[in-house]
Amino acid sequence: MTTLWFALIALMIALYAIFDGFDLGAGILHLFIAKTEDERRTILQTIGPVWDGNEVWLIAAGGTIFFAFPTLYASSFSGFYLPLMLVLWLLILRGTGIEFRKHLSAQIWHHFFDVMFSLSSILLSIVFGEALGNVVRGVPLRVDGYFFEAFWTTFTITPNSGILDWYTVLLGLVSLATLANHGAHFITLKTTGELARRARNISTRLVWVIIALSTIAASATFAIHPQIAARFSDAPIGWIFILLGLGGIGGMLYYTPRKQDLAAFFSSAFFIGGMLASTAFGVYPILLRSSIDESFNLTIQNSAASNYGLGVGIIWWSIGMLFVTAYFVFIYRKFKGKVKLSEEGY
Repeated sequence: MTTLWFALIALMIALYAIFDGFDLGAGILHLFIAKTEDERRTILQTIGPVWDGNEVWLIAAGGTIFFAFPTLYASSFSGFYLPLMLVLWLLILRGTGIEFRKHLSAQIWHHFFDVMFSLSSILLSIVFGEALGNVVRGVPLRVDGYFFEAFWTTFTITPNSGILDWYTVLLGLVSLATLANHGAHFITLKTTGELARRARNISTRLVWVIIALSTIAASATFAIHPQIAARFSDAPIGWIFILLGLGGIGGMLYYTPRKQDLAAFFSSAFFIGGMLASTAFGVYPILLRSSIDESFNLTIQNSAASNYGLGVGIIWWSIGMLFVTAYFVFIYRKFKGKVKLSEEGY
């Protein structure tokens, strides 16, 4: 049962990265590829109907961690208090940048909210990557299950490393490039003309940046924690996830130049899903690694709620996911196709 909940949480995090990832990617590229007021409004209208609904997966993942692994929730949400407050403020600023723009007609306010939307999207993408880096690298988790991290210490990997070091910054850059590329594919899929052409050209270049950064990040991960590489040797089934990610890269390289935009977008989604699934498989059964002593690790065994609670919870989780799935099917079918710029909104 604990393994099932581990997989469900990993699934929800991957779905958040895929769905809200193209929103973040659109924000990252917003100021770089949209040259006119109409093009900026077009980008905002591509994500306008779905961006807030996509964030449901982030809330659902946090709530599921609270229910299924309460010890992990208590430890990580207190130890990562400062970064979580940063994420909260960036989410608020991002939503403000999207929604307030259309209520003020002065051009200076449009520029102000465009910068707010783009900058918060860039920083959120980096912070999410660095958060993943902290989970993989490990934190100074004590025997009592708590820890505190400064923003940085020596910028090197030590038992008392800060939130920022060369490894977590590297994963932040991987996240930034990956989500920017994902957003470029979505903009290409939903727009036409010169804007779509620019987005396609950016995605063509970004895929090579992703390949380079991901290769460096994977090598660094295996060097820091050889047991993650050993996990794939001991359980070869995990190579399915790696192959899924590699297939996504191959798909982007093949479909993007041929202007098969839907296939390229799904290839980007497969890459994100495969990358996160490979990470989850590599760290399993550890939920939060201690950089001080491996015996202090939080695992699916010592962090889980009772078996009875987990059993009852799977029923209610399944019911909730049926409603969420129905909502997503409805909203994406309703707003499918290319965006047509309207007089109202954004």
